Amino acid sequence: SSARIERFLQLAASDNIQVCNLTTPAQLFHALRRQVLRPWRKPLIIFTPKSLLRHKEAVSTVDDLANGQFERVIPDRDTDPAKVKRVLLCTGKVYYDLLDARRKLGRDDVAIVRLEQLYPFNDQLSRVLSAYADGTRLVWVQEEPRNAGPWYFINANLTRFIGDRLPLSVVSRPAAASPATGSKASHDLEQQRLIAEALAG
Repeated sequence: SSARIERFLQLAASDNIQVCNLTTPAQLFHALRRQVLRPWRKPLIIFTPKSLLRHKEAVSTVDDLANGQFERVIPDRDTDPAKVKRVLLCTGKVYYDLLDARRKLGRDDVAIVRLEQLYPFNDQLSRVLSAYADGTRLVWVQEEPRNAGPWYFINANLTRFIGDRLPLSVVSRPAAASPATGSKASHDLEQQRLIAEALAG
């Protein structure tokens, strides 16, 4: 609740830093390995929610570690792009909540794409999204309030890379002065509403 992703993204310009929000152990391994092996040095910020340390689906195989590589964007490999009517673009642990809800609803018309590196962007995102038909709804989903998290940064910069062929909108908590409610019951209710709104339609 106190990571303040938006503050780091406000500082991001001219390729000065790297900002990541990773969803698997292999991604963390390859991001750190990449950092060590690169011939140049640049600050690397990684957001690491504690819940992913024990999440049953946040796992990687030995093959992922030994033969994989860092992916700035992880495509949805479980859906047929031809059937997709809505693409959920997200970062970090909200992915697992969206994935769980999609399975329970049996939806095959919703794709979930993970933006693992928030800054800097590159053409990998446009390549992943090119699989979807023009006019497909693209929804940025974040757990943070509307005025926090990556949304303002995404909204200001995404169309430069993907154009305007996928109409962009956002699903988030309402704007708030605090990053969290302070009540677990309220937080859980907000999260349920957020996931339901993201998958609606």
